[in-house]
Amino acid sequence: MKTILIALPVAALALSACTTTTTPGQNTAVGALAGAAVGAAVSSGDDKLQGALTGAALGAVAGTLMGQANQPGKCYYSDGRGGTYIANC
Repeated sequence: MKTILIALPVAALALSACTTTTTPGQNTAVGALAGAAVGAAVSSGDDKLQGALTGAALGAVAGTLMGQANQPGKCYYSDGRGGTYIANC
């Protein structure tokens, strides 16, 4: 499980560098998918599902946090109707 803690930030960083204009939901989804893939890959044969679920949870958090850092000085705001918009912080 220690391997996932090392591999997950590296994978999330690589994926976040590829995107420039994404919504917070897209960042979370990409992080979760990447985390699930890495988690399943580094887990042993008996706990692949647990590794994928743990990786998805950690990847979702990493994708959300790293996605917000793509646009310095810009923040996502809720418009009160379920949508979001980007404006200066």
